[in-house]
Amino acid sequence: MIEPVETGLENPSAGAEELLTRAEASAFLAPFGIRMKPATLARLWSAGGDGPPCRHIRSKPYYPRGLLRAWAMSQMSDIRTAAPSAARSRRRG
Repeated sequence: MIEPVETGLENPSAGAEELLTRAEASAFLAPFGIRMKPATLARLWSAGGDGPPCRHIRSKPYYPRGLLRAWAMSQMSDIRTAAPSAARSRRRG
């Protein structure tokens, strides 16, 4: 008996990461403390800003869930107990 060869084309979503629309990406970022409307995500992408990475399928943007999570985590700083020294030196008074 001949075994079928798996090409990955039988089930295109197998092993693929879930893709989120801009509205879904906006809702996904909220628990990370990042509040961005879908229009803001669109502006960041079109202006070449520091927004989350996305993939386009027929000109419609989709955000891979894992990359969106990694981007959200990269936006967070370490826990701080005081302002950085550069900020303290700008204070007047």
